[in-house]
Amino acid sequence: MAHIHEKIDYAVDVFVVYQNKVLLRKHDKYGIWLSVGGHIELDEDPNEAALREVKEEVGLDVKLLDTREFFGERGVQELIAPVSLNRHPITDTHEHISLIYFAKATSDNVVPENEEDEWKWCTQAELESFDELRAQVRFYALKALEKVTD
Repeated sequence: MAHIHEKIDYAVDVFVVYQNKVLLRKHDKYGIWLSVGGHIELDEDPNEAALREVKEEVGLDVKLLDTREFFGERGVQELIAPVSLNRHPITDTHEHISLIYFAKATSDNVVPENEEDEWKWCTQAELESFDELRAQVRFYALKALEKVTD
C-alpha cells in the first residue's frame, strides 16, 4: 500500500509462530530480516491489518495473541492490544509508528506474495546465532517464541 500520509504512517509487525519456530522475512526493498507486516489501511483497524498482512505476504491464517480481559459491550469492539509500539524513521522525511503483534499460525506452509521473497522459520537457537538480525527483531522474535505456545 502507498503511504497514507507523507510524514508518518501506522504499520503492523507480526511475529508469527508455528511449532516453536518464528517466521522472518527478508525485506525486498531494504534487504534486512524483519517480521511480516505493513501499513494499516484507512478502512481497517490494527487487528484487521495484522491478519491481512500475514495472509497477503505469506498466505498463512493466524490467530493474534489475545491478552484482552474485557471483551466490550454493545456498540464497543475491544481490540487485541499490540505487545509493543515503536516509532522509527523510514527515510529522512518519513516515519512509521509500528504496532507489534505475536500470532500463532495454523500451518508452516508459506505461500509468498512474491516468488523471489526470502522467508525463514527460525528456532530459538537459530535466532540467537543469526548475525544478520537487528537487536529489536531478535528480541521480539524470541519473546514471541516464549509467549505463543502450541
